[in-house]
Amino acid sequence: MGKRLQSAVMQPDRVEKRLRRTKPICSCSSPRPPFLTAHSSFSWFEEDVWSEIAKFMDGRSLVMLALTSKWFHRMIMEDNIWKLVCLRDLQVPAPDHVAFKWINLYTSSFGGSHSYTFRQQEKHIDWMRIGAFFLESSVALLTDRLNLPAKIPEEDATKRMLQSCDCCLLDNVKSGIWIADLQLVRCPVCDLNTCDGTMQTLDARHIELFLCEGFQNGSWEYELIGSHDVKERVDGASGAIFDVKHLEDRTSRAVFDLKSWAGKPNDWQPKATITLHAVAVNTNLQENEGLHIKYQTMRAGADGQVVSIRISQQLL
Repeated sequence: MGKRLQSAVMQPDRVEKRLRRTKPICSCSSPRPPFLTAHSSFSWFEEDVWSEIAKFMDGRSLVMLALTSKWFHRMIMEDNIWKLVCLRDLQVPAPDHVAFKWINLYTSSFGGSHSYTFRQQEKHIDWMRIGAFFLESSVALLTDRLNLPAKIPEEDATKRMLQSCDCCLLDNVKSGIWIADLQLVRCPVCDLNTCDGTMQTLDARHIELFLCEGFQNGSWEYELIGSHDVKERVDGASGAIFDVKHLEDRTSRAVFDLKSWAGKPNDWQPKATITLHAVAVNTNLQENEGLHIKYQTMRAGADGQVVSIRISQQLL
């Protein structure tokens, strides 16, 4: 045994040659499936991809995404993204022009503010967002009775005369997107917080109103343009605004079908309906002696366009 060990030690060249002839062990060289191959060309920061994803995100989610990085902030703050999201959530067409960034318009529309947030907060009780509609023309028909007038008044619209059919024709209205709310406020003729008297108001405003300096600083005020009393029992308090250009549209005429959307006779909860070019509200009333109705408008300056409309009903 000692000789064999000595022989192996004394002949290293033979051992080296033997090792060189040994075939190495190879790993499996099967081809990898294509879906496991690294996509080296894909980038998570593709603006087209995220712009498409943004179409399905709400405003809150978009803001949260924008806070994650500078890249996302720059991409999410693009005005065209907020324009798409705003029009999608309001379900209205795009106006020809807007004076403010769309993210600001979105915030003023969905931030939880309403007209009484800025003024007369002490009179405000409750409110309900109805939705958005689109005034294509500059003439609107206001009415507190949902019976279609036989003929649109042909008198000078700038007089805004209250017609015998209990409607008011209003000209020089700012076209574009309008937001409609139903407001419940305290009786305006007293200062007692304990007063049980309430007034229902269909409150509509142009989408840009809350961003305008004249509204913010209080220089634009509501003006009473007409009022009348119904001195008999009425079944319900109603108010509606129509784009005169689309008054004959099928969807606008459907608003006059009160039975299709108003509450049942014993339902005292306010109801509202909105179409592309019209909005209306109705509240069933219990025993009463009639209503006092007021039409109010706010203009963008003394001779400016109408930017807000109110139709109010109060029990006599």
